[in-house]
Amino acid sequence: MKNIWKLVLSTAFVIVFAGTTVPAHGAKFLVIGGGSTTGVYYQVALNVCKIVNQKLKGAGYNCIGRPALGSVFNINAIKRGLLNFGVAQSDRHWQAYNGSANWKGKAYKGLRSVFSAHPETIMLVARASSGIKKVSDLKGRRVNIGNPGSGQRGNAKDILRIYGIDRNKDIKAQGLQQNEANRALVDKKIDAFFYTVGNPWGGGLEIANSTGIRIIPVNSSGIQKLVSSKPYYVMTAIPGGIYKGVNKDVPTYAVKATFVTGNKEPNDVVYNVVKTIFDNLDSFRATHPAFKYLKPKDMLGGNSAPFHPGALRYYKEKGWK
Repeated sequence: MKNIWKLVLSTAFVIVFAGTTVPAHGAKFLVIGGGSTTGVYYQVALNVCKIVNQKLKGAGYNCIGRPALGSVFNINAIKRGLLNFGVAQSDRHWQAYNGSANWKGKAYKGLRSVFSAHPETIMLVARASSGIKKVSDLKGRRVNIGNPGSGQRGNAKDILRIYGIDRNKDIKAQGLQQNEANRALVDKKIDAFFYTVGNPWGGGLEIANSTGIRIIPVNSSGIQKLVSSKPYYVMTAIPGGIYKGVNKDVPTYAVKATFVTGNKEPNDVVYNVVKTIFDNLDSFRATHPAFKYLKPKDMLGGNSAPFHPGALRYYKEKGWK
């Protein structure tokens, strides 16, 4: 399994970063890893770079936001010096720094927090015609749990375990990237998918306009116990009225999208990126609906690894704890 993962990771880098030469820790040339092109992680990477390029072009900065395979991929890419920054779910952030889950026995103590962005709800979306109305209805169905290297896959595995569903026996589990899963649901090739994403999510809006959907509640006592035991989870709800056909709030839980780097990234680079984003926060908020309500205080929360010294420098200048 370990060798397979290495092959997947190496192949993914060739595909995702084709045509890009990435210096291990370039002072001016920056590459930020996001997620699927249909998700909000990619929008974080894309729009951080957009603002950095607008405001720091005179200082020689050239920032590129890339689609990538998700949290695990981005964190491992930062560790290998193939990304300068990346977006990661707060649970994966915690796991990497503390040495659990994908990093069991090999904690990445060089991981550094920069800031957090939008909250991300764990969504279970089913095609309305499938008849799936609750998590237990997934048994025997074709369900996408997310591609290897994505945070959503870990969330999906937790939910299935808590609800007593064996992903290897009870469902026909798929490992599609999210843009593939979106199309597969509309084309009736799968019955449901898990996805961890900020709302509103453009891909979800498109799906709901193409076929009837149902968002399944994820709020059992087991889920509530999980949330209360982990510092990076919160109970929340997906507001009704965002997605066509989903008119009532749907209870679930959430993580936060965190913006991370490594301890070898130069202090002045991190400082300049942080200062540029926070000094132009209104511009960043306007780039996507999921960023509309971002507040500096909230953006310092949900970070498990120590803050990078470059980020701390800015926060201290602002008098923020």
